[in-house]
Amino acid sequence: MAAQLLRLERDAAGLAVLTVAAPPLNLYTGELQDLLEAAVEDLEERPARALLIRYEGKVVSGGVDVALFAARKTPAQAKALFDRMLDLPERVAALPFPTVFAAHGLCLTWAFEVALACDVVLAAQRARFGLVEKVIGLTPTMGGTQRLAARAGVGRAKELVMTGERYDAATLERWGVVNRVLPDEGFDDAALEFTLALAAGPTVAHAATKRVLAHFESGGVAEANEHVAAIAAELFDTEDLRGAVRSFLTDGPGKATFSGR
Repeated sequence: MAAQLLRLERDAAGLAVLTVAAPPLNLYTGELQDLLEAAVEDLEERPARALLIRYEGKVVSGGVDVALFAARKTPAQAKALFDRMLDLPERVAALPFPTVFAAHGLCLTWAFEVALACDVVLAAQRARFGLVEKVIGLTPTMGGTQRLAARAGVGRAKELVMTGERYDAATLERWGVVNRVLPDEGFDDAALEFTLALAAGPTVAHAATKRVLAHFESGGVAEANEHVAAIAAELFDTEDLRGAVRSFLTDGPGKATFSGR
């Protein structure tokens, strides 16, 4: 994997850190697209216990390299590109372990859409977010519009996309788009610590939580209710649950450790 653009690093505890390092703007290019797809494929084939997605440089991303769009001469060519672009956040959302996105600065278009596909979005106080595709007469193509609607409602999604304005982290936290706003100083360490705590937890149960919520997203409470009992029951075959139950009965709550099995 080209170290100058993208790094996927793993530690012994099962934490994976995906770092985009394509300064100065971390633009979405054809080359970066290939590397991102390879990294996600690696994570699918060798699941981590948790994933942190982070970016190097002053900004998270300035958006997509518009040359990608200029090279499309027909709607069919554009659709082929957009299908591929949409596939990336869909695969991130489907990863069977917790995913955390760390936004330390300006986060536009594709990076914001990837953030919305993650389970938890952490933002530094100085972070700003925007879906600014309107400047080239386009609508977001990587699921950002609909994922915004799922988090903040249709009205807010329309506002963000139609105005193309940049929104501060505190506003998006209030709207339910950002999970937590953290101080600028020490943000990288805080995001890593947060993700490490998830990696040390009952990650099989976290995967089950994601499955239940995927049913909710596709069919609401009623569909989730149809599946939650079977999903939860499967956890009784895991070392994590049986060990944690024993620990609870023997030592009280909060003493269990989890292996992800």
